[in-house]
Amino acid sequence: MGAEGRSLKGLIVLVTGAASGMGRATAEIFAAEGAKVAVTDFNAEGAKEVARSIAEKGGTCKDWRLNVADKAEVGSVVEAIAKEFGGLDAVINNAGISGFAPIDADNYDEVWERLLSVLLTGQQLIIRAALPHLRKSKSPRIVNIASTEALGATAMDSVYAAAKAGVTGLTRALAVELGREGITVNCVCPGPILTGMTEAIPDEAKQTYARRRTAMGRYGRPEEVANITVSLCMPAASYITGVTIPVDGGLMARNA
Repeated sequence: MGAEGRSLKGLIVLVTGAASGMGRATAEIFAAEGAKVAVTDFNAEGAKEVARSIAEKGGTCKDWRLNVADKAEVGSVVEAIAKEFGGLDAVINNAGISGFAPIDADNYDEVWERLLSVLLTGQQLIIRAALPHLRKSKSPRIVNIASTEALGATAMDSVYAAAKAGVTGLTRALAVELGREGITVNCVCPGPILTGMTEAIPDEAKQTYARRRTAMGRYGRPEEVANITVSLCMPAASYITGVTIPVDGGLMARNA
């Protein structure tokens, strides 16, 4: 296919949760590779700062505030992005929140509703709004970000684990449903990564966990996840669909 098969130049990409962590790294790498990036996040100021940074480095982007759990807002923002850039080629469902609760907690239902609305419902809302535009693309891609919590769970994290397992199921089902249209749908499952969600964990606890649980003995960096996400959107990745890829330093491979 030649060098063009790995080029992302001109690709129009929507990244949710792009104000920080893996989302920010993903937006930055896409922009550095010549893609046109819609930087979206519930944190409007954070999204704006990321867009400024990308623009200062010569990238093409624009920022939008986006609550992925709000169907009307999702619809209007996706339409605005397609209008601004002249279409849409790839969707990166990265927006995420966390929340721990034991199954018998008084606030379990509240945590369930809050996490599911963002982590799972939000992804299908984005996909459904983007689908008419993806169907017009020559290289349509959907990448859903889940977690290794979808593959193996942690105590008192059942809501997050259930939501992320839902993402892997949604990915497989949509890959089958949309495959004949040439739309690939894949899932990336980050393991222990240095992001805002893990910032509150003491460094010593991080180091101990990484040594005991991962093959590489360390936490990953946001860009190490982002590079896999970006690779799945290359034209050369046209025959990869329905897969779940752990980016976890060997966490899931290790027995003890």
